[in-house]
Amino acid sequence: MRYAIEIDAPDLAALEAAVLDAERAGYAFVTFPDSPRRAGVEAGVRAAFLARRTTRIGLAPTLHATTTEPFHLATQLASLDHASLGRAGWVVGATTAPADLATVGRTGVGEGEVADVVEVARRLWDSWEDGAVIRDVPTGRFLDPRKVHHVNFEGSSFSVVGPLITPRPPQGQVVVIGADTLGVTGLDVALVAATDRGELATRAAAARAAGAALVFADVPASFDPVVAHGVVDGVHFRGGPLLTARGEHRPTLRETLGLPRPTNRYEVTA
Repeated sequence: MRYAIEIDAPDLAALEAAVLDAERAGYAFVTFPDSPRRAGVEAGVRAAFLARRTTRIGLAPTLHATTTEPFHLATQLASLDHASLGRAGWVVGATTAPADLATVGRTGVGEGEVADVVEVARRLWDSWEDGAVIRDVPTGRFLDPRKVHHVNFEGSSFSVVGPLITPRPPQGQVVVIGADTLGVTGLDVALVAATDRGELATRAAAARAAGAALVFADVPASFDPVVAHGVVDGVHFRGGPLLTARGEHRPTLRETLGLPRPTNRYEVTA
């Protein structure tokens, strides 16, 4: 059983102390809540702040697919993966609250838009193949253009040509984490907000059928993780005191979670 925890803090010093405690306790990753109307430092910047202040724990900010421009979202997460040497995750936020959407001048969200944002982010992370950056000083060539690709994505609400302005993340793909109710297939980690063992089992099976590689119970701090043993792959606590997680950290978050490094779709089809 793997453990993760949501950590919020009143300031960056307190946040750093809490995340370091979670790292020492053996948590696989920490998540950072956020909303478009939150005051203070946004979750992506908080995660970047911790990238070189931690060494082993995964860092997964909440970035909202409905209020963040998809290209910039993918770039920010790729940069976090580079800064943390392969420990970035992404909790897919999908707020549709009118006041949240109004912060970016929106009044609604298109059908399937969240799934489109996840898909184009994955394509953009693949838009640079491994080995695209060659740094060939004698010839003055920084990259091999044959290994950098346009994604030419057409979604229901937006289009993206690409490629990304950031080379492929160290993990190949940032770990995508999201609620099982998002309507997104193929999540790396599906979060199931249920505390009843029977409901957990039913929804976990549905999430796996929708392509989720791992399923975590998404529960309050008071939840007894024994309830989830044999039903899900891990537990994500929404705050509360730290447990001794007894986890083993690997160099990247994917390796810590036992997830393979994805093959680049463009390298396969080139």
